[in-house]
Amino acid sequence: MLTSAGSALGTPNWITLSTPDPAASAGFYGALLSWELTAGGLFRLAGRTVAGAVADSRTGRGAWTVSFRTADAAATAAAVERAGGYAGPGGLADPAGARFAAREPGEGPVLETVDAPGSLWWTQLYTPDVEPAKDFYRAVFAWDTHDLVLERGATYTVLAPRGVGMEGAHGGIMQPLDATPVGWLPYFAVGNCDAAVTAAIENGGQVVHPPESQRGIGRQATLRDPFGAWFAVNAKAGA
Repeated sequence: MLTSAGSALGTPNWITLSTPDPAASAGFYGALLSWELTAGGLFRLAGRTVAGAVADSRTGRGAWTVSFRTADAAATAAAVERAGGYAGPGGLADPAGARFAAREPGEGPVLETVDAPGSLWWTQLYTPDVEPAKDFYRAVFAWDTHDLVLERGATYTVLAPRGVGMEGAHGGIMQPLDATPVGWLPYFAVGNCDAAVTAAIENGGQVVHPPESQRGIGRQATLRDPFGAWFAVNAKAGA
């Protein structure tokens, strides 16, 4: 799980919510994660920045974008194109269409809290073709990958910056579950998964995958906010 944000190249160093109604989104995430939205578009938790928000009314839908640390955003964009992805006005995308961003240190606000209730805990890529995705992201970010077999027999690929070891892992790759769309999902830490799901429902969100306990990891659920932005919550095992 994330022990620090953006401290090594390739690690998540920012997350942004695009939403047609920032004030309404702030109400939802405030009820769920105790966030407050500043006039400058920053979500803060107990005075510390945990995410950003941008107004986008083009589609009427919301979406989360995960940014990964790079030393040179232009070079990363070129690497994306060489590896078969897309780099253009709409941002970056892998060959399967999963969107993400690359962010240089000092480019803007930083995640001041991670791996604590109400903050980013993990990032997960759902993609129909895991092996090509692994090749793509290794080419772009030089990530190390490690395959695990989950309790249900599915293969799960853990991602970590090169050379830091799996204890420095920041995300994973797996095939979509049921209706889960192709893309990167942020996972937020919560103190109680079931209580978080109840808060989401009461404030206009939807449950995609209900709470489920994973041995050694915790209790998780996948949700959509009132504008359709997908994300997940996790309560650590033993919490």
